[in-house]
Amino acid sequence: MKIGYCLTGSFCTFDKSINAMKGLVESGYDITPIMSYNAYNIDTRFGKASEINNKIVQICHNDIIHTIEEAEPIGPKKMFDLLIVAPCTSNTLAKLANGVNDTPVTMAVKSHLRNERAVVIGVSTNDALSSSAKNIGLLMNMKNYYFVPMKMDSPKRKPKSIVCDFNLIEDTLKNASLGKQMKLLL
Repeated sequence: MKIGYCLTGSFCTFDKSINAMKGLVESGYDITPIMSYNAYNIDTRFGKASEINNKIVQICHNDIIHTIEEAEPIGPKKMFDLLIVAPCTSNTLAKLANGVNDTPVTMAVKSHLRNERAVVIGVSTNDALSSSAKNIGLLMNMKNYYFVPMKMDSPKRKPKSIVCDFNLIEDTLKNASLGKQMKLLL
């Protein structure tokens, strides 16, 4: 199965997402990484962008799609059987829910959806149970979107924060390829 694996700027979850990506490669999936501008370019306390990007390329053995121009042909060329967005930030959730495509990731999703193919969303945002809840709800009700099961990551310190269980990405993509949504909340 050919998979486009998108990362957006929830930098604190990059290690978990990259480990999930590595697991998919080890399971035999052909993974092409796709990154938002911020995910691709910003150095953070969680790592230097260039080091993270090099690690991803070494794992996937494919170059990173990191521009809108590179992402646009995904749909017309039917490049992927399935697309994953993990981590998916509140910003990206809002853009997807409202049809905005101004990043490589949102363009990849828009282009991929033209073929009626599955998009797996791995939420990671501090406002999932507040201002982002409506966008999650909209996407849950749209055709071809499937969510990785998620839970509150720190109920006392961050009472509105939700993060997906990155260990369930492979199970979610298997179910999504059959048109089935896994249990959403853990």
